Amino acid sequence: MSGFDWLLCPQCGDGLVVEDRAARCDRGHSVDRARQGYLNLLGRAQGANADTPDMVARRHAFLSSGHYSPIADAVSQRSSGSAAVVEVGAGTGWYLARVLDALPSAEGLGVDVSVAAARRLAKCHPRARAIVADAWQPLPIASAVADVMLSIFAPRNPEDFARVLGPKGRLVVVTPRADHLREARERFGLLGIEADKQQRLASTLGPWFTETEAEDLDVPMVLAPGELVNLVGMGPNAFHDHSADVQEPFEVTARVRISSWQKR
Repeated sequence: MSGFDWLLCPQCGDGLVVEDRAARCDRGHSVDRARQGYLNLLGRAQGANADTPDMVARRHAFLSSGHYSPIADAVSQRSSGSAAVVEVGAGTGWYLARVLDALPSAEGLGVDVSVAAARRLAKCHPRARAIVADAWQPLPIASAVADVMLSIFAPRNPEDFARVLGPKGRLVVVTPRADHLREARERFGLLGIEADKQQRLASTLGPWFTETEAEDLDVPMVLAPGELVNLVGMGPNAFHDHSADVQEPFEVTARVRISSWQKR
């Protein structure tokens, strides 16, 4: 089964049958399939929280440089043994593709609220499918279809994640620690990270998941000026960016926590 076999109609909740040009349910509702291959199941215009085409392009450029490969490797290790992988807030699909590379028989589904992201996400891997949907709303995905769900620097909807995961399903979460990219934050006055972020994560996931493993990972990087611009510009800091003023290599460290959670 491919990721498209797991989808629900955004209008009535029945299963969708996906064809080359459209997806249809038994009640006659249909959704056109974009020429890039993704399905837009959002049911409305994307909101202001959606990544812009420029942000998506910068994320693609930065992640393709490989600086975050240690993070992708750690996520892949925690996804081992999975046949069905769902990433919510998948962006360009770079992490999803890395996980599928490590799981030769697995199928993947990437979800993002940004149409610009979905265009790249749909082409990230031969065994990945892409949809546009809002992580804060019930996902148009059938219940108990996923072996592992990924949330990497992305919004989390734990109750619905638990619904989509099978009985032994796992959730792998990557969150920034308080000193993540500290060197760039101090130099350019970028947005801060809440000191209690990890405590809030545990509180939010606790009713549906039990933490089974956690690791703090530091990834030191020496970035060329253009890479620094892409790193800062690929997220919400794009609107507070003065990194283009840097003309020399810049040393900065990604500091993240990678945690695994078992469905209760």
